[in-house]
Amino acid sequence: MTQRGWHILQETDGLTLARHLPPRFDVQAETVLAKADPLRLAHQIRQDMWRALQNMRGFSPVVRVETRAEDVKITAGGRVEGRVPTNAAEGIAEVLENPGNRARWLRHARLRGGQT
Repeated sequence: MTQRGWHILQETDGLTLARHLPPRFDVQAETVLAKADPLRLAHQIRQDMWRALQNMRGFSPVVRVETRAEDVKITAGGRVEGRVPTNAAEGIAEVLENPGNRARWLRHARLRGGQT
Protein backbone atom coordinates (compact mmCIF):
# COMPACT_ATOMS: atom_id res chain seq x y z
CA MET A 1 0.00 0.00 0.00
CA THR A 2 1.36 3.46 -0.83
CA GLN A 3 0.42 6.97 0.18
CA ARG A 4 2.05 9.78 -1.79
CA GLY A 5 5.03 7.63 -2.66
CA TRP A 6 5.40 6.10 0.80
CA HIS A 7 5.00 2.39 1.38
CA ILE A 8 2.88 1.56 4.42
CA LEU A 9 3.37 -2.00 5.55
CA GLN A 10 0.53 -2.96 7.89
CA GLU A 11 1.36 -5.76 10.31
CA THR A 12 -0.57 -7.33 13.18
CA ASP A 13 1.52 -5.52 15.80
CA GLY A 14 2.01 -2.19 14.02
CA LEU A 15 3.23 -0.69 10.78
CA THR A 16 6.31 0.36 8.90
CA LEU A 17 6.53 3.51 6.78
CA ALA A 18 9.27 3.58 4.14
CA ARG A 19 10.09 5.25 0.83
CA HIS A 20 11.84 2.15 -0.57
CA LEU A 21 11.15 -1.57 -0.28
CA PRO A 22 12.30 -3.59 1.42
CA PRO A 23 12.60 -1.28 4.44
CA ARG A 24 16.13 -1.26 5.81
CA PHE A 25 17.64 0.20 8.97
CA ASP A 26 21.30 1.02 8.27
CA VAL A 27 21.06 3.51 11.13
CA GLN A 28 18.41 3.66 13.86
CA ALA A 29 17.31 4.78 17.29
CA GLU A 30 14.37 3.69 19.44
CA THR A 31 11.96 5.23 21.91
CA VAL A 32 8.63 4.51 23.59
CA LEU A 33 5.58 6.80 23.47
CA ALA A 34 2.05 6.74 24.81
CA LYS A 35 -0.43 4.86 22.66
CA ALA A 36 -1.37 6.85 19.56
CA ASP A 37 -2.48 6.42 15.94
CA PRO A 38 0.47 4.55 14.37
CA LEU A 39 0.20 6.04 10.85
CA ARG A 40 -0.12 9.63 12.00
CA LEU A 41 2.74 9.12 14.42
CA ALA A 42 4.96 7.53 11.76
CA HIS A 43 4.42 10.42 9.33
CA GLN A 44 5.15 13.05 11.98
CA ILE A 45 8.34 11.31 13.09
CA ARG A 46 9.44 10.80 9.49
CA GLN A 47 9.00 14.50 8.72
CA ASP A 48 11.03 15.66 11.71
CA MET A 49 13.71 13.04 11.16
CA TRP A 50 14.02 14.12 7.52
CA ARG A 51 14.35 17.78 8.51
CA ALA A 52 17.17 16.90 10.89
CA LEU A 53 19.03 14.54 8.52
CA GLN A 54 18.23 15.80 5.03
CA ASN A 55 21.87 16.72 4.42
CA MET A 56 22.97 13.12 5.00
CA ARG A 57 23.88 11.86 1.54
CA GLY A 58 21.74 8.91 0.39
CA PHE A 59 19.42 8.93 3.44
CA SER A 60 15.90 7.50 3.07
CA PRO A 61 13.75 7.50 6.25
CA VAL A 62 12.05 4.42 7.69
CA VAL A 63 9.78 4.47 10.75
CA ARG A 64 8.42 1.36 12.47
CA VAL A 65 5.60 1.78 15.03
CA GLU A 66 5.00 -1.33 17.12
CA THR A 67 1.71 -1.24 19.02
CA ARG A 68 1.93 -2.74 22.50
CA ALA A 69 -0.57 -3.08 25.35
CA GLU A 70 0.00 0.31 26.99
CA ASP A 71 2.28 2.19 24.58
CA VAL A 72 4.02 2.15 21.21
CA LYS A 73 7.64 1.33 20.49
CA ILE A 74 9.19 3.49 17.77
CA THR A 75 12.17 2.45 15.68
CA ALA A 76 13.25 5.34 13.47
CA GLY A 77 16.12 5.61 11.07
CA GLY A 78 16.52 4.32 7.60
CA ARG A 79 18.52 3.34 4.62
CA VAL A 80 21.77 5.10 3.78
CA GLU A 81 23.31 4.65 0.34
CA GLY A 82 26.97 5.11 1.13
CA ARG A 83 28.84 5.75 4.35
CA VAL A 84 26.81 6.19 7.53
CA PRO A 85 28.13 9.18 9.53
CA THR A 86 29.24 8.23 13.04
CA ASN A 87 26.80 10.71 14.63
CA ALA A 88 23.74 9.66 12.58
CA ALA A 89 22.11 7.51 15.29
CA GLU A 90 22.70 10.28 17.82
CA GLY A 91 20.92 12.76 15.53
CA ILE A 92 17.92 10.45 15.24
CA ALA A 93 17.84 9.92 19.01
CA GLU A 94 17.84 13.70 19.54
CA VAL A 95 14.77 14.02 17.30
CA LEU A 96 13.01 11.15 19.12
CA GLU A 97 13.77 12.45 22.61
CA ASN A 98 13.01 16.13 21.98
CA PRO A 99 10.16 17.02 24.41
CA GLY A 100 8.59 19.50 21.98
CA ASN A 101 8.55 16.96 19.16
CA ARG A 102 7.08 14.25 21.39
CA ALA A 103 4.28 16.49 22.65
CA ARG A 104 3.40 17.64 19.11
CA TRP A 105 3.44 14.08 17.74
CA LEU A 106 1.11 12.86 20.48
CA ARG A 107 -1.27 15.80 20.01
CA HIS A 108 -1.46 15.14 16.29
CA ALA A 109 -1.75 11.35 16.63
CA ARG A 110 -3.98 11.05 19.68
CA LEU A 111 -6.51 8.27 19.46
CA ARG A 112 -10.01 9.48 18.69
CA GLY A 113 -13.32 7.89 19.53
CA GLY A 114 -13.21 4.10 19.75
CA GLN A 115 -9.68 3.61 18.40
CA THR A 116 -7.40 1.34 20.41
